[in-house]
Amino acid sequence: MITQLPETGYLREWQILGDPEANIPPLIPVSRATWRRGCKSGRFPAPLKNGRINIWPVESIRALIANGLKHGG
Repeated sequence: MITQLPETGYLREWQILGDPEANIPPLIPVSRATWRRGCKSGRFPAPLKNGRINIWPVESIRALIANGLKHGG
């Protein structure tokens, strides 16, 4: 999975959580609600705002995948 990510840049939520309709598998296999709660609580990286769009640095998603998902917040 990590090899499919660009070295630098940003990802949108659908790129992280996947899109079944577009046949895009999730990088982080959690629901949208769990992802948003985790971002708010600090379990997952907080998004940056680009206008009205939430984006996440690729580096923070790589680190999350490499360190594993921490359960329980």
